[in-house]
Amino acid sequence: MIAKVKGATLSGIFPEIIDIEIGFSSGLSNFQIVGLPDAAINEAKERINIALKKIGAKPPNKFLKKIVVNLAPADIKKEGTLLDLPIALAFLFATGQVKKLPENAVFVGELGLDGSLRKVKGILPIVLSSIKKGFKKIIIPYENKNEANFFKEIDVYALKNLKEVIDYLENEKDFTPLLYKEIEIKLEEDYNLSLPILSEYILRGIIISSLGRHNLLLYGPPGTGKTLIAKSLVYFLPQLSYEESLEISSIYSSLGLLKDSLLKTPPFRSPHHTSSVSSILGGRKEAKPGEVTLAHRGVLFFDELPEFRRDVLEGIREPLEIGEITVARAKISIKYPAKFLFVGAYNPCPCGFYGDEKIECKCTLSEIRRYQKKISGPLLDRIDIHLNVPRLESEEVFKEKNFDFKKIKEKILETKEKIEFRYKKENFKYNSEIPHHKIKEYIILGAKEEEFLKRIIERFNLSLRGIHKVLKVSRTIADWEGKEKIDIDSLSEAVQYRVKENE
Repeated sequence: MIAKVKGATLSGIFPEIIDIEIGFSSGLSNFQIVGLPDAAINEAKERINIALKKIGAKPPNKFLKKIVVNLAPADIKKEGTLLDLPIALAFLFATGQVKKLPENAVFVGELGLDGSLRKVKGILPIVLSSIKKGFKKIIIPYENKNEANFFKEIDVYALKNLKEVIDYLENEKDFTPLLYKEIEIKLEEDYNLSLPILSEYILRGIIISSLGRHNLLLYGPPGTGKTLIAKSLVYFLPQLSYEESLEISSIYSSLGLLKDSLLKTPPFRSPHHTSSVSSILGGRKEAKPGEVTLAHRGVLFFDELPEFRRDVLEGIREPLEIGEITVARAKISIKYPAKFLFVGAYNPCPCGFYGDEKIECKCTLSEIRRYQKKISGPLLDRIDIHLNVPRLESEEVFKEKNFDFKKIKEKILETKEKIEFRYKKENFKYNSEIPHHKIKEYIILGAKEEEFLKRIIERFNLSLRGIHKVLKVSRTIADWEGKEKIDIDSLSEAVQYRVKENE
């Protein structure tokens, strides 16, 4: 008799529904798992043997037969401990110790030696995949219940141990699925940005950056608040939609980083400058995702930008351009989402005081050039807005700023709705995402504006990418000001953000 049960595993951050098949053949007593299992799945044999013995069932090592477990499709690498439960249930059904298995059901869970079901990674994307593939029920560990209690399309049963799962199979009517819990994505209102560093110039740069998802570079002396400004940017980002929240939460769930419920605010990731290439871009043997994927739909902040490894800085150029990254290894290649708002911060020289009016710089000219050359021209070309964060004057330190952040956030959301309406027939939502072949359609300049832009191009030797960046930022500025057309004021402000003061 061949027993079949549906389970699930992860390939990177993407779920795969797996068929677990168990068959018997004559020969020496043996329990073998085939179908490209990793070490954790092969170790399931020992966990299943002891767990079944603990609940009073007859384990595989008590059968004088060769037991073969096939994980299909056999050409997909299976990883992790998610298949413990379905393998155990398939064995119990094949040996007649369980009389029936539900149809259209997926089983996921790691077994403890006492028969308990332990928390596993990736429940949220697995539930979503099960819904898409038409399954009506899914059985998961009780500790994962907060990741799966907001779906109407599938019955989710969160159970504590293997004995409880067997009781469910025998008396399904005695068990009730998780109650549906509606998720509300609310606007955060208690954020305090009353910082003396937040001048009108810097605040406007933050608003334009967040509204259009334009990459941002902050430079200036140490201790002027560049890191605080970068962290405040998340508040101004338009709130996540339900679909975006599911997408980002699925990524975090697959890596075991999701806490109790869906992520409701855009993620903010700030890796240390000593981080490796694989930790930021993704990689290692299993082609796991990195920080660029964890920052999807949010902010990726590089503090002390020149101190990052050269291959890291050059490696983020592609995701900055196309919003995704392909991690390729010898046996696997996976494409991950990486559509983030990049923010970099750095000092103008090693001592930090080059150009400072109060403190003399101690660096030589060659040291300054060597330090600034660590940030390559192609990377700088991909950054839309450059903001100088100067030292505060003493009278400004305790000066109260009368910014109404709640009204600013409301205006950002209102403007964002208008932008989304403009692009309702497109597959992009932000001005920074306008593809080059759509620029002439959505960014129209008058004769005076065209002549002004030509002079700017000649004066600052802007690259083609730089021209596109200026046009996209000017479109966002015009949207913020409520203008239908881009005027010279919008263009000149966009150029001001593009060109650093020392150029």
